[in-house]
Amino acid sequence: MKEPKENAVVASAKPSRGKVFLYRSVSTLLLWTVVLSPALLHGCCVGEWLFVLLLMGLSVLGLLEFYKIASTGGHQPFRLIGIFCGLILLGSTYYYLASYWGKNAAHSRVNDFETAFLVLFLLGLCIRQLFARANPQGLLSVAITFLGVMYIPWLLNFVQKIYFFTGVSGIFYVFYFILVTKFSDMGAYLVGSLIGRHKVIPRISPGKTWEGLGGAVLFSLAGSVCFYYFFAGRMLGMTLAHALFLGFILSITAAVGDLIESLFKREAGFKDSGSFLPGIGGMLDLLDSILFNAPIMYLYLRHVIL
Repeated sequence: MKEPKENAVVASAKPSRGKVFLYRSVSTLLLWTVVLSPALLHGCCVGEWLFVLLLMGLSVLGLLEFYKIASTGGHQPFRLIGIFCGLILLGSTYYYLASYWGKNAAHSRVNDFETAFLVLFLLGLCIRQLFARANPQGLLSVAITFLGVMYIPWLLNFVQKIYFFTGVSGIFYVFYFILVTKFSDMGAYLVGSLIGRHKVIPRISPGKTWEGLGGAVLFSLAGSVCFYYFFAGRMLGMTLAHALFLGFILSITAAVGDLIESLFKREAGFKDSGSFLPGIGGMLDLLDSILFNAPIMYLYLRHVIL
């Protein structure tokens, strides 16, 4: 007879959906306020450095979590090499963009550098393995280390590419795509919690529903149109048609990014990638939807809008 009471105590100790949503919202707002506040000093060397250093910090924390997930799954990534090369990638991109700011050649130089860097990085990992002691998981170690750098620093690197794009408009596009992405997360959680019934991919993420995906699209569209309404004059080339299309596509890719991180965690038996962000989990739980949206926003900005 005591077991039901104990279960009731455990159930009551679990935070309500309202509290979880509050924790998630406050944690997200505070963290992104800290990250984006240096970006307001657009054109100021100190502000630029702080912005890039914060991106580097997010990259290091994200890589630590990613490699921890991989290690828990029984793999042996080269953590220090991956983290070091991720920092070099972010820092070198800043050097190119800051040195050639305002010139059309800047982004071409950065993209060429990134290609060469990633080829040399992969080659270096393989050469390291040639001279390493016997390692039955050598190929997996190389692949996972390289995947970590591609998944976090390389994708996160597109945030500063957006920042340095089109002068002052760049910072507004950074705020825009992060706001639209987080509105997608908010809509997915709220609608999914209230009326979610039909699971999207239950074997990977039992909490994700088609109803939640619909909420993500609606919230993302609303956030996109509102931002366009208030700041269209500050966003070079932006139109209502672009705002509607980006609101839709960014909401879908945000959901896919969330599912991809859930797949990594499921493989290693994790619920959250960490626990230091109340209501969210770890750094990857905060970044998952941003990572894939950053390159999509950059490519759309560079090849469609302008």
